[in-house]
Amino acid sequence: MNDCKRYDSEQRLHAGATRREFLRAMAAAGTAALMANEPRLLRADAAGATIEHPVAKADACILLWMAGGMAAPETFDPKRYQPFEIGLPVEKVMSTFPAIDTVVDNIKISQGLENVARVMDRGTLIHSHVLPDLGHILHSRHQYHWHTGYVPPQTVAAPHIGAWMARVLGPINPVMPAFINIGQRLEGHGESEEVKAFTTGGFFGSEFGPFNLPFPEDATMAVRPPKGMESGRFENRYRRYKELIERSPQGRYASDYQQESMLRSIDAAHRLLSSKEKSAFDLSLEKKEVFDKYNAGRFGRGCLLARRLVEAGARFVEVTTEYIPFEHWDTHENGHSTVERLKREIDRPIAQLILDLEERGLLDRTLVVLASEFSRDMMIEGVPGSTARDQSRAKTDVLKEPIHYGLHRHFTGSSSVLMFGGGTKRGFLYGETAAERPCLVTKNPVTLTDLHATIMHLMGISPKTAFDVERRPFYVTEDGKGRPVMDVIA
Repeated sequence: MNDCKRYDSEQRLHAGATRREFLRAMAAAGTAALMANEPRLLRADAAGATIEHPVAKADACILLWMAGGMAAPETFDPKRYQPFEIGLPVEKVMSTFPAIDTVVDNIKISQGLENVARVMDRGTLIHSHVLPDLGHILHSRHQYHWHTGYVPPQTVAAPHIGAWMARVLGPINPVMPAFINIGQRLEGHGESEEVKAFTTGGFFGSEFGPFNLPFPEDATMAVRPPKGMESGRFENRYRRYKELIERSPQGRYASDYQQESMLRSIDAAHRLLSSKEKSAFDLSLEKKEVFDKYNAGRFGRGCLLARRLVEAGARFVEVTTEYIPFEHWDTHENGHSTVERLKREIDRPIAQLILDLEERGLLDRTLVVLASEFSRDMMIEGVPGSTARDQSRAKTDVLKEPIHYGLHRHFTGSSSVLMFGGGTKRGFLYGETAAERPCLVTKNPVTLTDLHATIMHLMGISPKTAFDVERRPFYVTEDGKGRPVMDVIA
């Protein structure tokens, strides 16, 4: 479905009904999670074979999430460049930025990513990531699918991949939260209910869910004990919190395991508040010359915070550009100028993160993954002639002003994923896409299931890993069928 700003009345009604159905299903899954007992790790797969974990190549993972749909032809898979020209037919527009060289001879990326181009010899670039078209409520469904590996709705609350790592691998440093989420506000921005649906520990419980830090510059406030909070006062609050849980719907409907998980979360928070590691959350402690290299916006400061947290022992950190409808990578209008701005916000911080991890001897054991829920293709939206019902569309699908210049339409036929460190190959290009529209994968397709299997394999987790949930196995990759792409592993 074309989800531009100006739906006609039938589209609005249909989208609203679909959204309500989706939210009801997610609420049911949440209730099921509360009622679930402790998930039991299975030692054998469905065929009875013992599940054996690979030797880990990475200890920590940083996910750089380009929320909203990053267009691959505008970033990491540039196509034929066509400059803006009034009257230019949109079907002639493939990329609105020219390609630039990188330090790897056979890899070109898009203008505006010059700093990333200089560290491409440390990375693996996958051109051939393919995603399913999930229909209505595209962003929330695709973000849920990418982060959990499962298409919503599910009968249980599927854990985020960060929660899987927290549960299966445990913390690197017991004081540090194993799963930290940077940059996404969960209330009042974007499709908040759907975002919250995957930004959780799922059936694993609260203790394996994310430590949310919407604003990296304010992260230190999240680990600062309230003024006057002495040990005895904290114990009193702990008892009160336990009483509140018992009286709340969670107390009435949640299993003992889920209640205990919430209380363990409070215990973990108390340990962090009392630790020396809390200084990792304070960006003001960073040298000014280093801070300035990251300070290109909230995402850049999030990259700096992620580096500090991994240094302190965090297992999984996600840094997002944040999904807000029709903003950031959700480029349904002003596509070219918006992506130009976004590149300024991400280019230097991403490159600096890789260089800093390498300098500190952390890159080899830290897997950095850059991805988005899908790519984009060219179509003018929100102007006369932009709907399939308008028979004059062929006469109006031309560039009339800069607002129309950019890749606007959702596209799942191919997408790019960039990986650094953590056991991946260096200076390596994998997969191919067609040079002309439609830019479908033409060589070595990588499904989301297999991409997750690759990430988990590098982290030392078998893609067949499963827990018994409601008397059925629930796998880390869908149905345990994920296969790591060994060609990208060093």
